[in-house]
Amino acid sequence: MTDPSHAELARVVRDHAGRLAAVLMPLVGDFSTAEDLVQDAVEAALAHWPFEGIPDRPDAWLYTVARRRGLDLLRRDHRHRTKLALVAWPVPAQPDDRLRLIFTCCHPALPRAAQVALTLRVVCGLTTAQIAKALLVPETTVAQRITRAKRKITDAGIPYRIPDADELGSRLGEVLAVVYLLFNEGYLPSGGTGGRTHDLTDDAEFLTALLHQLMPAEPEVMGLLALMRLHRARAASRFTPAGDIVQLPDQDRTRWDHEAIADAGRLIARAAALRRPGPYQLQAAIVACHAEAARWENTDWTQIVVLYDMLLHLAPSPVTRLHRAIALRYVAGAPAALAELDSLTGDLDDYHLFHATRAELLRDMGEAGQARSADERALQLTDNPAEQSLLRRRLT
Repeated sequence: MTDPSHAELARVVRDHAGRLAAVLMPLVGDFSTAEDLVQDAVEAALAHWPFEGIPDRPDAWLYTVARRRGLDLLRRDHRHRTKLALVAWPVPAQPDDRLRLIFTCCHPALPRAAQVALTLRVVCGLTTAQIAKALLVPETTVAQRITRAKRKITDAGIPYRIPDADELGSRLGEVLAVVYLLFNEGYLPSGGTGGRTHDLTDDAEFLTALLHQLMPAEPEVMGLLALMRLHRARAASRFTPAGDIVQLPDQDRTRWDHEAIADAGRLIARAAALRRPGPYQLQAAIVACHAEAARWENTDWTQIVVLYDMLLHLAPSPVTRLHRAIALRYVAGAPAALAELDSLTGDLDDYHLFHATRAELLRDMGEAGQARSADERALQLTDNPAEQSLLRRRLT
């Protein structure tokens, strides 16, 4: 046992309670009941842990409290008596359970935006604030989407299962979007921690690998799996021991996992051979251009711009145009890139990477005062400590 500070107590409760609903949901049968049980467990933890200390197994402690409450509920309902034998610790969220939950949340009866928000909340345990950051929408909007989606699942009796083979294709886009957002949140969290959150990136890659087993001939699953492996291949060089971000030009490429990079390259080639290009394949190809370059100076920026043009044709978005502008800087110069970037002001004015990128371009052009203002704006818009540290270093 330890004597927890308020911040430590909040962090531990948040980290372990988020996923508890995903474990309980298959046992009690619906989202609302599972989340009620989690809330009971959280309230008990907040009452006991400040005085008793955080237990060695916070997850087991929370589950035990939720389990006891669940047993009481199940005993009152004769229809669920057969489930009593299943409710015992430990009950891990098995891979097929996680996939069933994801496909349930991504049912076509739900609007796509609601599918993504609900899955990130219920399956992945992200907070409403984290989801809002990932989706670039207000927290109130995310909360409304989640509430309505849960009600729709209950009212429509949407089944808890992996779809049949003929249904998988129509459901895959939403599932991949959810897993990719989960990976991004783990790779550079929107708030709360400085660097990677290992369990989220592990979970995202593991779930994508399971999808690959389920759909071995689906090129977009291969593309997303390759994309994740390429990003993770350079994880060891992305942060200093103090947790500060090391930008791509300054990373030690000898520390990259070149075996993982080669494996990702093979996945990209297999996907390309199927001649069904998609956004994840193109994003993986872009990252491969960086990962396969022996030095920063050898990066094939022309090819990267071409790939971004293809990506914009398939999946246009302001964020993709932002990244294309970054690549354009190395092909056509900072003024051309800034002109492209400034056309995105209306779409991305509240996005910190937009202002951080503008600052770099303005600094290249000798506009130090404007660059400083852009960095200050970016600093206001990010909650991530590692990004904040990078921006403060620029400002000083």
